[in-house]
Amino acid sequence: MFRNWGFLVGEIWVLLLLAALVGLLAGWIIWGRRSTTTVTVDEGAADRLRHSLAACEARGSDQASRIAALEAELEVTRRRAEDAAMAQIVAPAAAMVPMPAKAQRPEALSAPRDGAADDLKLIKGVGPKLETLLHRLGFFHFDQIANWTAAEIAWVDENLEGFKGRVTRDEWVAQARDLAAGQPPRPGGEG
Repeated sequence: MFRNWGFLVGEIWVLLLLAALVGLLAGWIIWGRRSTTTVTVDEGAADRLRHSLAACEARGSDQASRIAALEAELEVTRRRAEDAAMAQIVAPAAAMVPMPAKAQRPEALSAPRDGAADDLKLIKGVGPKLETLLHRLGFFHFDQIANWTAAEIAWVDENLEGFKGRVTRDEWVAQARDLAAGQPPRPGGEG
């Protein structure tokens, strides 16, 4: 069975040699026929190109610095625009917020009229301690409290030690107005 193998191995070697020769011939025809070119460097042209490159780099550097300056200017302009827009938003809002009245002392008495003070405890939210404090501040009668303005309420609030905000929250002015007119006290008075 293996007797004819020697012939096959020899045949393979001959065919490989023939393929190598054909490849060498084809390579010589394709690449060997090209003419060899010599490159000569023109030093003047190289210097001109180097000069041109340096000029382009300088222009690029100038443009980069100009771009940076323009970006900074743009940022400043954006901030100004944002501030202006915010001012347009805040100004109307600030106009809508009521400013607290400047505190002004209400007219006070040194003693009750006709020697008798009204029972201020009938006003809801006024107890014995607050009544005593109101008497010390010179307020003895319902009509005094009924005539307080916003500025006077602010002054009383500042001077009510530990009871700030009670005048407005418990509506003392409206209650005092009713009591001064002879109406009965609101439920929850004396306390």
